[in-house]
Amino acid sequence: MINSNFKVSAEAYDAIVVGTGISGGWAAKELCENGLKTLVLERGRMVKHIEDYPTANMDPWDFPNGGDSKRETRERKFKQARDGGATKEDRQHFFVDDIKHPYNEDRRFDWIRGYHVGGRSLMWGRQSYRLSDIDFEANKNDGIAVDWPVRYKDIEPWYDRVEEFIGVSGENLGLKQLPDQKLLKPMNLNCVEELLKTKIAESFDDGRLLTIGRTAHITEGTKPGMGRSTCQYRNRCARGCPFGAYFSSNSSTLPTAEATGNMTLKPNSIVHEVIYDDIMKKATGVKVIDAETKETTIYNAKVIFMCASTIASAAILLQSKSERFPNGLGNDSGELGHNIMDHHFKVGARAKADGFEDKYIKGRRANGVYIPRFRNLGGKTDTNDFKRGYGYQGGATRESISELVAELKYGPQLKEAILKPGEWNITLTGFGETLPDHSNRMYLNYEKLDEWGLPTVTFDADFGDNELAMRIDMREQAVQMLKAAGFKDVEGYDEVHNRAMGLGIHEMGTARMGRDPKTSVLNEFNQIHACPNVYVTDGSFMTSAGCQNPSLTYMAFTARAANHAAEQLKSNNL
Repeated sequence: MINSNFKVSAEAYDAIVVGTGISGGWAAKELCENGLKTLVLERGRMVKHIEDYPTANMDPWDFPNGGDSKRETRERKFKQARDGGATKEDRQHFFVDDIKHPYNEDRRFDWIRGYHVGGRSLMWGRQSYRLSDIDFEANKNDGIAVDWPVRYKDIEPWYDRVEEFIGVSGENLGLKQLPDQKLLKPMNLNCVEELLKTKIAESFDDGRLLTIGRTAHITEGTKPGMGRSTCQYRNRCARGCPFGAYFSSNSSTLPTAEATGNMTLKPNSIVHEVIYDDIMKKATGVKVIDAETKETTIYNAKVIFMCASTIASAAILLQSKSERFPNGLGNDSGELGHNIMDHHFKVGARAKADGFEDKYIKGRRANGVYIPRFRNLGGKTDTNDFKRGYGYQGGATRESISELVAELKYGPQLKEAILKPGEWNITLTGFGETLPDHSNRMYLNYEKLDEWGLPTVTFDADFGDNELAMRIDMREQAVQMLKAAGFKDVEGYDEVHNRAMGLGIHEMGTARMGRDPKTSVLNEFNQIHACPNVYVTDGSFMTSAGCQNPSLTYMAFTARAANHAAEQLKSNNL
């Protein structure tokens, strides 16, 4: 059980940030730049930029079995293995051990995690898209769940701020469903993708189009952080980027926060409770277990930012019980832990492309194509089969196994066969919006404790009828687009066995924003309604999911909330 003997830190802080991932790094940066003495707590180990990326410069032949997962790895990371790439030997050290960090499933949920400084900012897919008012108004217009308490105009300047700092490459398109962004020069489409782009434009009259993905990679110049430079087109991003070319907390926001002299970073610090003072009517600090010694320490601060991740933040708040909040801090509405959303995918189509045998690709582009949402936007795009919409990601490749061979000294015929490129293949994979549903939830199991005496998380969530209906269209439209391009062996697919929530690694919604404290946990500035000196700015706050990758939105809302907190503190309003 939790150690009942604890010490109180003598250090005084203005702010505490729980978590060091996408959101935590941004909270640390903004709070520190506003002059606040900030304690940043991370439950996992320290990871230093560059020196703690042990596989960053290794080749496939440097790994046993070419880098495929070892049996021992799969046995200890049996739930992380559902992701496919998480247990490969070049990156498995960034994913948790499922035996050491267990969770429970009433309904299957693939909770893919990394416990270390930087969190999933080291392993994320880096696709960076804004939400639009189509997304912020969707719940209200559809009469589903609750209305967002913000609109695009409230977040637009913060999207600008984030993009200008992190560096996002891509192409602006002037679409109402996909707002233009502050973008660096786009990466290039290859010849097969260019053909598909042309044929989609010629064959469909509902506004659909293909573009290069908008990705958080520097393609020109430099950006703030630890010597961040342009992308080297190695496509080894999941190992950690020694060039800082893609955005991560480790290379960018945390070094910027540290440079102010206002940040104290403590890894191996498991936050399990936010302390609420019933007399003062606000939070005063957090309880922390040292992951190695199991000692418990209380750290106090004027404001607290929960950025531990959607599930972890909700779990901490649910454990934060007091006379005022017997069901968890901020849980007056009963919505804390509910309304889990994730993007559903693993559905689309694939094909082969002829006529490009004399062409190949240069470099290993760490990006793919993107087809923005074209469903339920009005007129010809509308359907009665499902609500909301989806986009596609994917791309064309020409396979070769030459990079898998360390020494090509097997005679000219075998050498020629090994080096000869394979066929051109192209795949489109849909990413669909999930509707918020109160019955999709996580809760705490106090009968099954982890090694620190904390309750484990149990998931009870799945996709609903709307998502299943959407998947039929996602498959059919992908097939139509590939056929329109004249590709051969077009095949639609829907990986039913991989359709559980979580695998999109975009879990969100457990402490949603809203206008009414009776139906939501947070207000328009990410503050807990009844405890405004606690902000929650990871994916927990999402009121609806959109179909776009959400990390850019987390960063924008975090930057906005942190500056709001700094202003409120300076005005003595917190």
